[in-house]
Amino acid sequence: MHQSRLGVFVIDCRTEDLADAAAFWGAALGQDIKIDDDGKYARVGKNDRYPCVLLQAVDHDSRVHMDIETDDREAEADRLKKLGAKEIARVKSWIVMEAPTGHRFCLIDPQAGDFPEGAAVWDEEG
Repeated sequence: MHQSRLGVFVIDCRTEDLADAAAFWGAALGQDIKIDDDGKYARVGKNDRYPCVLLQAVDHDSRVHMDIETDDREAEADRLKKLGAKEIARVKSWIVMEAPTGHRFCLIDPQAGDFPEGAAVWDEEG
């Protein structure tokens, strides 16, 4: 048995300097933006509730994707493959997946202290 929930909507920004993207998205969404020390990620808004919006500096085309938090990435990947998703890559500690519709998403470890609040519980059958 494992659990999963929608964790983060990620705005992938093709940029080497996230500050300009953060300034735009902060103004567009009317939210404060906090960029991490590495300049790779920026959290939108002040609250720590999930799901949340995150900016990410990337070297691929800009797009929006979502992250699914789970306490068992392997079991969640298997469950989603049975639904028609396919695994695209493994990067650091996350699994990049693609839905049958072509949309990319990532399976990640829980990011908030309130996990598993709001998470679905899955048995081995999915």
